[in-house]
Amino acid sequence: MRKCVLLFAVVALLIPVSVVAQDPNDGWVKIFNGKDLDGWKPNEAAGEFYVNDAGEICGKGGRCHLFYMEELQEFELLIDVYINDKGNSGVYVLSPWVDNNWPTGGFEVQVNATHSDPVKTGSLYDIIKIFESPVPAGQWCTFHLTVKGNNLTVEIDGKVLYTFTDPTARFARTQGQNPQRATAQGQTQTQPPQRANFRYIGQKGHIALQQHDPGSLPRFKNIYLKKL
Repeated sequence: MRKCVLLFAVVALLIPVSVVAQDPNDGWVKIFNGKDLDGWKPNEAAGEFYVNDAGEICGKGGRCHLFYMEELQEFELLIDVYINDKGNSGVYVLSPWVDNNWPTGGFEVQVNATHSDPVKTGSLYDIIKIFESPVPAGQWCTFHLTVKGNNLTVEIDGKVLYTFTDPTARFARTQGQNPQRATAQGQTQTQPPQRANFRYIGQKGHIALQQHDPGSLPRFKNIYLKKL
């Protein structure tokens, strides 16, 4: 019996973490076809995204962000992520499109095991800071991100790291481009239209993948989306 248990444990360790087992009948849709960048668009030319022979999205060169071109509001995202030693990357959600710049709106889940930036993998950049990466450099991991209501939940390799509840999202739940809120005097005030540096959970925005700098070589595969 002990030999059987040990054999099972070894086999389990050899099975790579992947989201391939997701049931497409449960609402999951594959949004990267493993062949080309159909449905995705880079926002500048300093860096480059391409699909390698293994069917992975890869980044190289200078700064660039690859946007999934459908705007989303409530959803789950599953994505396998790899970062090299000293590399830096990120997975954005709810990001407005920006030309030739860092995304200044939306939310970035950091991908960084050993880069000089102290904010490591799994952090919600500028909001929740993790200083020790839960995944070493050079190893694949699976991000499971859930955006629903006022909440963004970050899970890596089956472990929930945190749920961030955005207090500003209560102003964003009305329909249309100009959400409204009640003032202290009982009047209604219209918020400004969604802009490039505006972020709240509840806005519509894009998923985006980051190519940070020439020393970074991120890779992404098995990208699945489930709208909620």
